[in-house]
Order: sequence, then C-alpha cells, then structure tokens
Amino acid sequence: MHHRSLGRSGLAVSRLGLGLMTWGNRTDEHEARDQLTAFVDAGGTLLDTAHTYGGGASEELLGRLLDDVVPRADVVVASKAGLVRTNDQRRVDTSRANLLRCLDLSLRRIGVDHLDLWQVHVWSDRTPMEEVLSAVDYAVSTGRTVYAGISNWSGWRTAQGATWQRAVPGRAPLVSTQVEYSLLNRSIEHEVVPAAIELGLGILPWSPLGRGVLTGKYRTGTPADSRGASEMSGFVDGYRDDSSSAVVEAVVKAADGLGWTPLEVALAWVRDQPGVTAPIVGARTAAQLRQALAVEDKVLPPEIMEALDDVSADRR
Repeated sequence: MHHRSLGRSGLAVSRLGLGLMTWGNRTDEHEARDQLTAFVDAGGTLLDTAHTYGGGASEELLGRLLDDVVPRADVVVASKAGLVRTNDQRRVDTSRANLLRCLDLSLRRIGVDHLDLWQVHVWSDRTPMEEVLSAVDYAVSTGRTVYAGISNWSGWRTAQGATWQRAVPGRAPLVSTQVEYSLLNRSIEHEVVPAAIELGLGILPWSPLGRGVLTGKYRTGTPADSRGASEMSGFVDGYRDDSSSAVVEAVVKAADGLGWTPLEVALAWVRDQPGVTAPIVGARTAAQLRQALAVEDKVLPPEIMEALDDVSADRR
C-alpha cells in the first residue's frame, strides 16, 4: 500500500486507515485478528480507535492483538478523547482534566507508553480553546503522544486552533483533522479543506462510503445484517433520500463501466481528493475489509471523477 505524509508532518501513514469503531462490539476478537492481519499484509499501518469505542473494548482488543499480530513499531496507533459514556448516554467533555484522564486510560487499555496520533474527538463551546490545546501541548511534551490532531471541528475552528498552535514556538502543532467526507457529504470542501491545506493538516475522512449507502446495498431494501436494520438505523436514514439515490446510481453506473465494485469507486474518489491523507475504513468483518483493500491499485479516470463531482455537487 502506498503511504502519504500526514499533512506537513514527518509522520507517514498508509493511504487507507483501519477504523476500529466496531471492535469489541459488532466485531469479535477472531474477526478483529483477521482484519488486522489482512490490513497489515496489504501494507496498511494507520489504526484508528477512540476512548469511547465499544465502551473501551476497542482499545483493549487492539492491545491484545498488538505485537501478537504485528510489531508495535510497524503500525501507527491513533486514538481520540473528548466523548464520555455514562449510563448508556453520550456526553461531551473536552476539559483538560477529562482529556488527559482519557488519554492515560487509553494508554493503559492498549498497553503502550505512547500513541502516535492523539485527536480531540469533538469541539465543545463549554471549554475554551486554549484549555483544550493546553492538554494537547501537555500530552506531546510528556511523551504520551508523538503527534496531535482534531476531529469534527468546523473550518474556522480548525484554522483558529492550528494558527494558535503555530503562534508560539514550543506548542505542539496540529497535524490532522478527522471529519466526515464522502460523495454523499462534501460539506467540508467549503472551509475545512482549504483551512487544512493552508495550515498543513492532513485530512482523515470518516465514513468515506456514505455510512455504507454508497456500496449500493440499500438500493433494493435493507439487509438484515446492516446498520440500517440495527439500532443505528438513524445514522443511515439521512442518506437514503432521492438526491442520495441519484449519487448512488451514478456510482453503480461507473462501477459497471469500469468492472469495479461501487465500494471501490466511492472509496477511490474520496481517497484522491485534495488534502486527503487517508480515508478511515471501518468493517464488521475481514471479508468486508478485503473488499475495501482491493481499491489500492485502482485510480478513477478523470472523466469519471468529473462526472461524480457533477452528480454530487448538491452535497457540498
């Protein structure tokens, strides 16, 4: 697998990342081991989890598989903090105290002395930016993480935070931003993408397959084993309207013409957009992951890129 620098940092990562959100929840240890093996065998290095994934089970499962499946030094371990689950309710807490508490717990769960990339999972108006970024500085200066990034911040907050960190020597620069981006959600192109490119942050798109809709699996119904048929149906339903269907049909048509799968078309499109370092691909099974990994040697022809840009223009 090809590798790219994460923004203007010296950190090189595979141009596809493996998202571990389902690990320890919908993905058991056997499937997780198979996923990690397939990903590493394909040349993948970027492993992305979070403090809250699976109530902590994702990080714990990663910790059990590291070194057993792949040497720690051969992968880029990324996690996030800022969301907290209590009594099955999710709340936001980006206070310095909570961010650093979550970071230390993530390190214990994974069984490592540092992360390669630590990301502030969300923005919260309740915590001043300088407090959030003081936690980032402390995490880097104490060796708890090598690099730092943000996730789900607006364009102007991204620019403000990155500029704040560059303003004074010794502060830890922000090197990445993880945001939703796909043919069904191009809203980051207005502000986040220009800010990231200008200020040297690599973009890590989450849900690059439009929450699974761009694979075409919902065209004729709702598969029983899909998110659309689970308690997460609301996460998918927003992309099952008429305008989304037009984009999906264009992806399917392009795939038919190229002899690809719709998944490969949608993933290649987002992977090769300006500013993107590595889409984060989540899979429930190793078989699903292998379908995504098959995109590595595929490049969309310019005329197909242009056609998909046109049909999805209203998603900007």
